[in-house]
Amino acid sequence: MRSDARSNRLRILEAAAEVLAAPGDTSLKSIARRAGVGQGTLYRHFPTRESLVLQVYGEEVDELVTAVPALMDTLGPLLALRAWLERLLSLGRATPELACAVRGVGGALTAECREVYRPLLDALSALVSANEAAGSLAPGTTADDVLLLLCPLWHVGPQDDDRARAERLFDVLMRGLCPPVTANTG
Repeated sequence: MRSDARSNRLRILEAAAEVLAAPGDTSLKSIARRAGVGQGTLYRHFPTRESLVLQVYGEEVDELVTAVPALMDTLGPLLALRAWLERLLSLGRATPELACAVRGVGGALTAECREVYRPLLDALSALVSANEAAGSLAPGTTADDVLLLLCPLWHVGPQDDDRARAERLFDVLMRGLCPPVTANTG
């Protein structure tokens, strides 16, 4: 990458981090203006809003992705899934722009957009597969299914009462995804 292109990319990421962290206009036009580049330059580096947002929050997403093996080794499939989803829920509630970007994962996305999400989906897919193999998750459940169910919890407000409500709803989600196995007594 040429040095001017690299410089533009860094300015766009810095501007996006500032714009996304503040209330108000978070449009791509606003980000391009703050970075001092044209919208065409922004789109050459980040073809979708989601790709830009995931790059801005790349470190947090990378931490989630790389946490899977350690969680699986120390907690086992079910508790690893729960711990990972709790981290994702917490991150999504703290960063609404990231939550909006990730929310699109379960929908009909272009191949280009799905590639942006690939590491996150692969991490969750590994957890889902491990739980399916262990019998703690219904067969046929996909990472997309789990994300689609988790997304509404990101909209529960930021107050303490809301946090308790989000935790209660998360428990309901986990009980629905991973119901306890009961012996057949019939």
